[in-house]
This record gives sequence, C-alpha cells and structure tokens, in this order.
Amino acid sequence: MKIAVLGGLGLQGRAAIADLVASGVEEVICVDTAPDGAARLADLTDLSHVRFVMPKGAIGSALADVLADADAVIDLLPQPLMREAVQAAIATRTPLVTTNYAKTIADLATEAERAGVSIMTECGLDPGIDLVLYARAAKQFDTITSIDSYCGGIPEPKAMAKPLCYKVSWNFDMVLVSQNRDSVMIEDGKRVEVPAARQHDSPFIHEIEVAGLGRLEAFPNGDALHYVEMLPAAKGLRRSGRYTLRWPGWSAFWAPLKALGFLSEDKVPGTSSSPREFLGRLLGPQLQYGPGEKDLCVMRNVFSGLEGGRARTVTSDLIIERDLASGLFGMSLGVGYPASIVAQMLARREISTPGLLNPLLDVPDEAFFDELAKRGIKVAETVAWD
Repeated sequence: MKIAVLGGLGLQGRAAIADLVASGVEEVICVDTAPDGAARLADLTDLSHVRFVMPKGAIGSALADVLADADAVIDLLPQPLMREAVQAAIATRTPLVTTNYAKTIADLATEAERAGVSIMTECGLDPGIDLVLYARAAKQFDTITSIDSYCGGIPEPKAMAKPLCYKVSWNFDMVLVSQNRDSVMIEDGKRVEVPAARQHDSPFIHEIEVAGLGRLEAFPNGDALHYVEMLPAAKGLRRSGRYTLRWPGWSAFWAPLKALGFLSEDKVPGTSSSPREFLGRLLGPQLQYGPGEKDLCVMRNVFSGLEGGRARTVTSDLIIERDLASGLFGMSLGVGYPASIVAQMLARREISTPGLLNPLLDVPDEAFFDELAKRGIKVAETVAWD
C-alpha cells in the first residue's frame, strides 16, 4: 500500500505520517515544499517507509505525478490549494481524504462521480469525528429533536496565559479567519443566521461544564443546518448549533476588537496587510506552547429525541491531549488520525462510493471508532431516559 500525504511536514501532516507508518503502510509519500523533511520526521517514525517529494513549479502537475503512484492520498494543504489537490486526484483516479470543507469544491462532484473516484471531504476532528458521531447517534433514535455540537482546542490549565488563555496548536491565522465566518443555527424549528459580526455577542454565548476542567465558553461557529439535513431522523429537529469552545473570557476579549475592525480582511491604507494578518503575525509567536505544556481538544455532542416513544438524550464526550513523548499536539492527533484511518479504508476499497463523500454518510462508524480506540482516542457516551 502507498499513501501520499500532501502537506506532510505540517502539524497535522506529521501526525498522519507517523500513524500511517505505525499502521503498516509500506510506503508513505510525504509531499511538502520544506527541504528538511527527514529532520522534521526523524524522531517520529521509521524513515525507511517514507519517501520525500518536494514539488517544483506548478503544484497541479507535480501532484498528478505523485498521485498516479499512490493507492490513496491525504490532503492537508492550505485551503486555497484544495481544489488543485482534488482535481489531481480525479485526473489520476486516486481516492482522496481532505479535512477541508466541501462547499468550495461542490462543483467537482459530478466530475468525481464520472471518474469513479472517492473524495472524502471534511474528515478531521471538527468536522470529522463529530460527523461520524452524528451517524452513530442517528441509529439510536426514531426522531432527533436537538443536536448541540461543541469542539475547541485549548491549553491545559497550567499552560493558560492571560488575557487570552489560549495557545496555538493549529494555524493561528485560520483561527482568526474562523472568527469572520457566519453561522447558522436552528431555534424552535426555524433557521437562525448569526453573522460573524455578532458571533461574540452575549445572546449567542453560553457555558458548559466539562468534568476535570470546569466551565468552558461556547459561541456559534458553523452551519448546523448543513449537517442535520443529511440525517433522515432529524426531520423534526427543533434546535441545533455548532459551537467553538474556549476558556471563559474569549468573547469578551474579541468582541470589542472585532467591532473596531481588528479582524477586518481589508488592507490598511498604505500597507500590504489587513488588520487580521497583522494580528496573526503579532500574536502568533507569543502564543506558542512550551515543550512540557499540553493542548487539549475538547469535544462534546449532545443528541436528544425519541426512541420507542420515550425521550432520550445521548451525550458523547472526547478529550485528546498532547503526547509529550512525540511532541505531537492533541489537535494534530485529532485531525491526523481520522484522516489516516479513512485514507487506509479508501486504499483498501472498504469505502468505494464515487463522488464527493462526507463522514456522516460514508464512513463506517463502528470500524472508525474501533480504530480510534486502538490509538488511545476513546469517546465516552452516556445515555439518559426521561
């Protein structure tokens, strides 16, 4: 088996490569523009199973050459390069997993179907693991009336630094970009749009209690309607939201800065940067983890509805923490492991439906969670009957 990892030397890529090698994949093709691949991976995995490719020139033609020799590919490139990666996969008929959102390549669905190639989108942590939990929960209800999904990357308590109580375990620029993303919720059975400008307003913020951590702040950040429309059992849905989790105080910090334009994408007159880009460059270096500090990925999904005429609530909790031995962040494991697991399923043709796929509909949930558990990532599920 040969599996290529595009962006293999990034935070998530390194976790995916380490897992592929540990899973027995004969050859992992690491595609990245950085020249020091061996040094970056030397302490993580057996390099005898890794081949390094440094693309030169146009990325599209370089990807096609690599993918033609692979059984599956994991796309962990920046979002702007996603389309070229998917187009190369379609051209070479190589199954692909990407952690990015599908809507930007929705127009390629027909092309992928005609090519007979499987393109698994939104397959990381969030979205990703949570969507497979949606599929598993749907089997436990006749009718789902509410879905609340929470996920966030935060520092462990001893690693918190005021005033943000946040450190970088993911691309910090993308963290800031996500705060300019509109959200869609469902309240009383009706669609509610939350513009990015109001994301941190108090009417949309609440807190949840997480065992061992205490209270975390939740604010809307995603399109809840998009996913529930995929669930037949959720036709009578009354409430749903997708929320980012942070330590309390996050919204109080960002709300005034957002109102003043500090997250604007517009270039500042006389400069080549936007306020958001400036903030990323200013704050990112100050928010780095020390070698002995852990990040935590905290996920909770709460499903309520009816089963056999009785009211039921299923709560799924998951915490992934940094592996200090390898240095890999919990965020990296939470994204890289699901991508690796599903890429191997695609390579073995355990998933073979052609077209643009989604974990909610197309990943076998039992096999997926069994594989995560083997890697020490276990979902705790509680069921309450009314």
